Amino acid sequence: MSEEIPVFSGKLTDEGVNVTDSVAWNTLDERGYGDSKEGRFYIKDYEAMFLLYVGKLNIKKGKDLINLNELLKFSLNRDPDAWTKFLIYRDLRSRGYIAKEGFGFGADFRVYERGGYEKKRAKFVVFCINEGINVKVGELSKNVREIETMGKNAIAAVVERRGEVIYYKLTNMKFNENKKQETSLTLQERK
Repeated sequence: MSEEIPVFSGKLTDEGVNVTDSVAWNTLDERGYGDSKEGRFYIKDYEAMFLLYVGKLNIKKGKDLINLNELLKFSLNRDPDAWTKFLIYRDLRSRGYIAKEGFGFGADFRVYERGGYEKKRAKFVVFCINEGINVKVGELSKNVREIETMGKNAIAAVVERRGEVIYYKLTNMKFNENKKQETSLTLQERK
């Protein structure tokens, strides 16, 4: 992890991990972590798992410190895709990207180009997918069309069985030979 963040503490709540230290709050916010809500600052479960993983966060549940496995168990109760989101979030952060929660279309993350956070809009919209899981192409195709209309790139981040993340650019393709206009998706691997 190239960014310098001091080790800080948070408390596990139903809304996420609450960070009360204003210096940590500002530092995290500047680096694209968390959101303020009703005068408090929270980081999402996948952000907390990442910061715990890199040794920058201590989390208390009640009076006890919890580890990554305990946070994962808690997170999986709230979101069955918590592990997948963490793996993809960790991969994106390790590549220097800022990932924030998606803004609809069934997307998991909106991703900012390196050095573009707070300067430009998110360039990528990422869908988190586990290898071997069926995805409804019709709905995904509609979402990809809308995302492309906004000038963003739709990306499928696929977690392989070994935990490796592979990225595919999603684009719509029209088949003009058909009398009915149908849409399909093509997958292009991104490195």
